[in-house]
Amino acid sequence: MVRLILSRLLGGVFVLAVVATVSFFLLRAAPGGPFDTERRVPEAVQRNIEERYHLNDPLWKQYTSHMANMLVLDFGHSMKRQRTVNEMIADHAPHSLRLGLMAIVFAAIFGTVLGVTAAARRNSWVDYALMVVALLGISVPSFVLGPIFIRFFALELGWFPPARAEDFAGYVLPALVLGMIYAGTVARLARAGVLDTLGQDYVRTARAKGLSEKVVVWKHALRLGVIPVITYLGPATAALISGSFVIEKIFQIPGLGFYFVDSVVSRDYPVLTGLLVFYVAFLVLLNLVVDILYGVIDPRTRGGG
Repeated sequence: MVRLILSRLLGGVFVLAVVATVSFFLLRAAPGGPFDTERRVPEAVQRNIEERYHLNDPLWKQYTSHMANMLVLDFGHSMKRQRTVNEMIADHAPHSLRLGLMAIVFAAIFGTVLGVTAAARRNSWVDYALMVVALLGISVPSFVLGPIFIRFFALELGWFPPARAEDFAGYVLPALVLGMIYAGTVARLARAGVLDTLGQDYVRTARAKGLSEKVVVWKHALRLGVIPVITYLGPATAALISGSFVIEKIFQIPGLGFYFVDSVVSRDYPVLTGLLVFYVAFLVLLNLVVDILYGVIDPRTRGGG
């Protein structure tokens, strides 16, 4: 297990270096620059701007400086805002983190219950009904589901605020909308995983011992049946935590999603590269957590060491 963790960490560092390198060169290879859309300024001012952000340095020098800063977790200074990228992440990541964690917890619990219940009632009307709910969760886009939830739960029933998440209640509605998409996928994966596990020898042995079907499904089959769900939840959690632009825009949540998209449009090199590396770091970390959970759930997957 120790060897597995070390190999994943080394692989993660390599992936982060590749992402930082590729994003650096692709951004600068694209036509235009971060200040090309601004109103025309005197040449002296333009030179000062380029010198301020080292845009007039040779490309190799910009790259080495960029990678050196990445090594000490310094993502640089925004070219469009009077803030560093580290400050932006520190201020706005908690909003995306809170929203993402609430959404993934809802998706994991709700989706798993749906999937396991459907597997336990295979080919019955309950199974079909629950899979229709899961399919709706996957199919209906968030920009459609969001306004529907706002109209019904916020404006009609008044249970939650429609926007401006200022407390826990303000995050519930956007978390439900965001989590519904992932809950549908979790339900289908849980159903398939449990159905596959129900045919295993140890499950048949449990039935032969006279255990009830409820105990067989929820205690024995569920243990290995949720492995596909865990595999999916790793990258899904990273995607949720890094911020969902659509949901954050609809519910006016000041997370990282808005700044990521805005940096693409404005060509804000440090912000875009910093957020990309931040996102990938989360992805690597959560995939490592998934690998560790594999070893806990199924000891056969543990490596030597």
